[in-house]
Amino acid sequence: MSDIEHWLRQHEQKELLRFVTIGSVDDGKSTLIGRLLHDADGIFDDQLAAVKRASARGATRDGDGDDIDFSLVTDGLKAEREQGITIDVAYRYFTTEKRKYILADTPGHVQYTRNMATGASTADVAVVLLDARLGVLPQSRRHACIASLLGIRQLLVAVNKMDLVDWSREVFERLRADFAAVVNALGFERVAFVPVSARKGDNVVTRSTRSPWHDGPTILSFLEDAPLPKGSEGAPLRFPVQYVLRPHLNYRGFAGSVASGVVRRGDAVTVLPSGRRSTVAAIDTFEGEVEAAWAPMAVTLRLADEVDVARGDVIAHPGAEPTAARRFEADLVWMSERPMDPSRAYLVKHTTRVVPARVESVRSHLDLETLGSRPADGLALNDIGRVVIRCDRPLLVDPYAESRATGAFIVVDALTNDTVAAGMLRAALDDHRAGDGARSTVTSAERRERFGHAGAVAWVKGDAGGVERALFDRGCAVALVDGAEVGAARVAEALCAAGLVAVVQGDGAATGERDALRRAVGDAAFVTGDGADIAALVTAMEKQGIIAPR
Repeated sequence: MSDIEHWLRQHEQKELLRFVTIGSVDDGKSTLIGRLLHDADGIFDDQLAAVKRASARGATRDGDGDDIDFSLVTDGLKAEREQGITIDVAYRYFTTEKRKYILADTPGHVQYTRNMATGASTADVAVVLLDARLGVLPQSRRHACIASLLGIRQLLVAVNKMDLVDWSREVFERLRADFAAVVNALGFERVAFVPVSARKGDNVVTRSTRSPWHDGPTILSFLEDAPLPKGSEGAPLRFPVQYVLRPHLNYRGFAGSVASGVVRRGDAVTVLPSGRRSTVAAIDTFEGEVEAAWAPMAVTLRLADEVDVARGDVIAHPGAEPTAARRFEADLVWMSERPMDPSRAYLVKHTTRVVPARVESVRSHLDLETLGSRPADGLALNDIGRVVIRCDRPLLVDPYAESRATGAFIVVDALTNDTVAAGMLRAALDDHRAGDGARSTVTSAERRERFGHAGAVAWVKGDAGGVERALFDRGCAVALVDGAEVGAARVAEALCAAGLVAVVQGDGAATGERDALRRAVGDAAFVTGDGADIAALVTAMEKQGIIAPR
């Protein structure tokens, strides 16, 4: 075996890690990536020469014309170099002795948040940058929150431009404390903070002598040691059918990519939504037949029986099928300059299926300052919110926490064909409005304007009548519900959807009923309290934004 063949064999067997750089505009993401590639020998000689020429022509925005502007390694668009910002997502590939890497350099400008979400959607690790002079900005919080929603569980916080604050340990520790309060609330499993100067290369690949007080990792060592996410081989089989191949009468195959799990020749499978069962007769690839296929392989399955299968159907193993749902709760990142319109027709694209849908309700809006949820009537550009979506036809779904492939979707404007939102499905909901029944023409914004408050449920132990009287005296549209009665939860949910405050007498009601009702209306519209302390309950409703403070 030649040296080049041996090298290629070793390279093929290396682990692959995907990571993304995120953060606010001008925090130095592109410069950090350029420096990382340069110091890790990830730039070809001709690329480096081109960057040096561009820097010498005065394109640099970091130096005086004699330095290399490392941001130009990824910022290749003319508009990016003219404006000094990243606009599009730039993907770069490099390798070290230990691993292969695919990195995504994403824009920090609020206008391009949609591009950031796209770049982070396939990442295993996020590297968020903070400017040591400016600290934690709203876009820093927004990007960290989106990364968390997208299932990224490892976060490296690079406090950049430390050379501009004289490598002050006090500044670093202050920013660490400020941002730790943010990331700790977002569910990241592994978080590290590193003081860096992307322009000078301090703590990027090699440890800096300017920060002897830092005993943590460098950027590269964190990436080298980051645990890889568990593969999808042990997950249930999900094979969304993309195309039916019928080149001649003796061949009928179903083409697509394995989203998760493993399929083998001879496996019993179920075709959804029809529920018909069959056996995998063969698995075809461009190179020929194989015995097994796993994510993300693109293959064609041939079944032993003549089963009616169409684009958008899903092939799964019996007993481990996805849920068929027309109505579900999801987190949305709104990407359109046109605000969400509940009366507007949208399309939901999920795997290979596209179905008409409507946003049934907006349960809450994420407050980037507190990372808490507040009642909302809609979503605007770059807002993050929790919604309920109702589709005209069922989708075959899994929660996003269990499967990125079958838990993610996009929302498309049916008239303009613009992608307006990215969604992460949380849970399928009972379709108690199935059919072509009556549909309200009154929006939640109109109800709030009329009543002066958001719809909500107050679950009260003790004097629920006293809570009802206190809210009524404040001008609220309020109704008392006996939680022990059959169907009380459904009544309270309906009152909340109609913009009223439903005060539920929780004495004697099952805890399961309370939890189900909380899930149904959302945390932002649900409050619990003791009727003996009415003032505290009213204050809690004010803090959640349900009613306006006096």
